[in-house]
This record gives sequence, C-alpha cells and structure tokens, in this order.
Amino acid sequence: MSSSIFSHGIRFLRWIEVDRAVAYSILEKVWRFPAGLITLLLISSYLTPEIQGFYFTFISVLALQGLIELGFTLVITPFASHEWVHLGWDGKNPISGEEKPLSRLISLGHLVFKWYLVAGILFILCVFTAGNWFFSQEIHPGINWQGPWLVATILAGLQFFTFPFYAILEGCNQIKNVYFFRLIKAIFSALSMWLVMISGGELWIVAAVLGSRFLIDLILILGLYRNFFKSFISITPTTHILWKSEVWPMQWRISLGAISAYFIFSIYSPILFHYHGPVIAGQFGMTWQVVEVLSGLASAWILPKVPRYSTLIAQKNYVELNRYFFRNSSIAITATLLGAVMFGLFVHGLNIFEFQLAERLLPLFPTTLLLLAVVATQIPNCIASYLRSHKKDPMVGLHVIFGMTNGLLVWFLGSRFGAEGAATSYLVAVVLLLLPGAIFIFNRCQREWHK
Repeated sequence: MSSSIFSHGIRFLRWIEVDRAVAYSILEKVWRFPAGLITLLLISSYLTPEIQGFYFTFISVLALQGLIELGFTLVITPFASHEWVHLGWDGKNPISGEEKPLSRLISLGHLVFKWYLVAGILFILCVFTAGNWFFSQEIHPGINWQGPWLVATILAGLQFFTFPFYAILEGCNQIKNVYFFRLIKAIFSALSMWLVMISGGELWIVAAVLGSRFLIDLILILGLYRNFFKSFISITPTTHILWKSEVWPMQWRISLGAISAYFIFSIYSPILFHYHGPVIAGQFGMTWQVVEVLSGLASAWILPKVPRYSTLIAQKNYVELNRYFFRNSSIAITATLLGAVMFGLFVHGLNIFEFQLAERLLPLFPTTLLLLAVVATQIPNCIASYLRSHKKDPMVGLHVIFGMTNGLLVWFLGSRFGAEGAATSYLVAVVLLLLPGAIFIFNRCQREWHK
C-alpha cells in the first residue's frame, strides 16, 4: 500500500514537472514561509520599529549591486548552456568533450571571473560610500549603524564575486547541486540571523546573513566543484567567445533591465525612509519581503528549466520547447496565486484579532495591491526567461520603461501618500504597462524566431 502511494506521488511530481532541481528550489521557497514567519515574530520582539526600518533599508541599498552587476549572470547561463551540449563532466576529472565548445566555455569563464573581481571591488567602494551618505542625512540617536554597514558591504562584495560560478554551473547542467546549495544557504542564513537577533545583535543580522551565505558558497566552489573549476585554470583556450560581438549585444540589453530592476524592486524602502521615516519603511520592507518570497515561488519552476529551454532551442525543437514552457509557466503562476491568497488571509486575520505583529506589516489594503501585482508580474517573468534562453533580450526596452515609470510613480505617490501610494504605483505600472507589453513582445518573437 505504502509503495503504491509512493509511486503515485512520484508520478504526480513528474506530471507537474518537479525534478530534483525543482524540488530543491521549491523546498527553498517553502522554507522561506515558516522562516519568514519566525523572522517576523523575532523582529517584532527583538528589534524596535526604527531598527526594523534600518534593516530593510540596508537590504534595499545593498541591492545597488544590480547596478554594478548589470545582469551579467543572466547572460552567462545561456551561453554556457549552448556550449555544454557538446561537453560533459564525470565529477572527478577535468571537463571533457569537443575541443571548440570546451575552449569557448573556458574563455567565457576567464572573461567573467576577471569582470566580477573588478566589479566586486567597485561594489564595495561605491555602495559603502552611497549608503554612508544616505544614512547620515539625519541623526538617529541610539542606532549604531556604521559598523554593521561597513561589514555588510564588504561581505556583500565578497559574495558578489561568487555569482559567475553559480551562473556557469547552471549553464553546465549542474542544476541539482546548485539548487541544493541554495536551499542550504537559505536555511543557514535564517538560522544565523535568528541567533544574532536573539543575542541582541540588532543591525549585525545583515552581516550574519551575508557571512553565512558566503561560507556556503566557498564550500560549493572550493569543495564540491574544485575539480570542475580546475579546468578553467589548467586549460588554455584556443577558440574564444568574443565579448564585443557575441556577449555584449545581449549584455547591454540585460544591463539596462538590471538597472531598471532596482527601480522596480528596491526603491520603495529608501523613498519611504526618506519621506516618512524608518517605521513606515520597515512595515513596507517586511511586507515586500513576503511578496518577493511569493515571486520566488514561481521562479522555483522556471529558473531551473532555463538550461533545458536553451538546449531545446539549440536543437530547434520548438514544439517541445513551447509545450515545456507553457506547462511550467501555468504551474508557476498558479502556485503564486495560491500563496498570495494565503498571505492575504493571514494579514486579514492578524488585523481582525489585533495581533501585535500586524503593526509591523502594512495594512490589508496596500498589502492586497502588492499581492495582485506580484501575481500579474509572473506572466512577464516567465516570458522573459523563455526569450533570454534564445540568447536575446527583446524585453529590455519594456523593462527600462517599466522601471523608470515605476520609480517615478513611487517617488510621486509614495512621497505624498506613503505605503498606499507606493503599492498603487507598482500595481498600475504592472497592469497597464508591463503585462500587455510582455505579451505583445512574446507573440511577435515567436512568429519571427520560430519560422
């Protein structure tokens, strides 16, 4: 009986496109729900509303790494995938396969490792200076933010350098282990945060989270994949991927999208912090963190499938590609919708029964606006992953316009109407601009690319 139930369970998981990589990715997102709830409770118990505001604004300012990273990891994965079709790795020896694809993969690694080393140093210098200036605009007695901010920027810069390693591993079909380690990072970063918070560490919790993640990254890169990355040292490439003619045409488009992403995802807390103080910024930041978890739930089905999309595109198997894409996208959007409904009911219950935790979150109205927006956003997100798997990014113009429009709306409405204005800005920009624009571009590209 038990074996029959188990076999039916396995078939069901396969039917909804859950392989081991997706399972790890889903577990990471599922973990974030109870972990997020525990974090909310601990924040409300161990951090003042002002410290909470500083914490979430720290995270938003550190997100400036997107302006320096410029979305390069989104370029690396499909390029590596297209070369990996002709290569393989047994887990012990160097990477093997056809000489030309191997040489091109190694040259790609050399390019991105150097680029991220320089970019990581720039990140530490620029973001520390920008954050130091921003947080110094007003005096906040009793809040010691200088030391935690310095250490957090250094650790964020170190972790920044690990990004290309993950991108190459994903492109080389090492999805299962990559997502397993991301699950481990999510667990240990939460545990580290809770321990430091309970110990009275206040804003040092940011450094605890970043430090634990970086240690896990080192175990993956220098431990499990030590021999894999030795290939990038021992092999001298004879055929190179040309950055200017091959990578740059896609990178500059994604770079613009990465810049606009800051104005889509990270502008809220700094604006609310500046105009309405750390308490309102903290409420929005805590609610927005849950919204991002819901968005991440959708990516659990989509991002692990990008290398598979790229492989099918390289094989010109467009029928299977579209079947695979629509199936995964439907599951991802449905999962986000269910999660949004559950969180909306949770916030409603907190307010009905007047739990103290409700004071640390946004009221139900702006929360509902954000939840509606995040569900609608999953359609463009799925489309973007599909199109980028072709080593192109035709949505860059749309993302730039959307990001700038959202940023201006958040500044205009958020500065005047607080959290309600900021949430309204996001929903309006998604429904009236991003969603219809993405559907139009998707239909046009399918007609032109798959003739």
